[in-house]
Amino acid sequence: MGPVSENPTPVTDPLTLAALDTERHVARAGWDQPVRLFALVPTAELLVHEPQLAGGLATHDAAAGALSAVEQDELPEADGVEDLLGRIAWPPEVAGCALAVERIVVPPAAERDLPEDPEAALESIAAHPDRADVRLVVAVTRDGAARCLLRQRAHDSDDRVALGDDIAPGLVHALRATLD
Repeated sequence: MGPVSENPTPVTDPLTLAALDTERHVARAGWDQPVRLFALVPTAELLVHEPQLAGGLATHDAAAGALSAVEQDELPEADGVEDLLGRIAWPPEVAGCALAVERIVVPPAAERDLPEDPEAALESIAAHPDRADVRLVVAVTRDGAARCLLRQRAHDSDDRVALGDDIAPGLVHALRATLD
């Protein structure tokens, strides 16, 4: 990672702002959370239907094209994230969606030596001395844009969140499919 700029360029695109706001919202609830799913809707349209929300919006939320995340509280029963996303379809007024999911990652060498049995493999990963707990927030829009954010439990700070477009390509693809 390169040096941190003294005067970083401010983030202005609506998807990145919505993804960052969603990630911070999820982070405030701490770790060991279930999967959380959000609809991304145009803020202007949300305010037409819910004008009382205007007082709680940040300045950037009023910008043209701004997106607001609306958490989906009652998710269907599913066997994992892929199964869950396979059961989701969004109405046309939803401009995009975001997913927050926690994962355990280990070095590639540890993945090669995992037991065949899924439960034994999970136990091996969880007990690995070089494991890292991470939270991914992946956000996509109908126009194909994607943002991925990654927060490590070991570096749990708003200024230590990695941002990219392809950190989690499988989740990006799965979320895009829910918008088709």
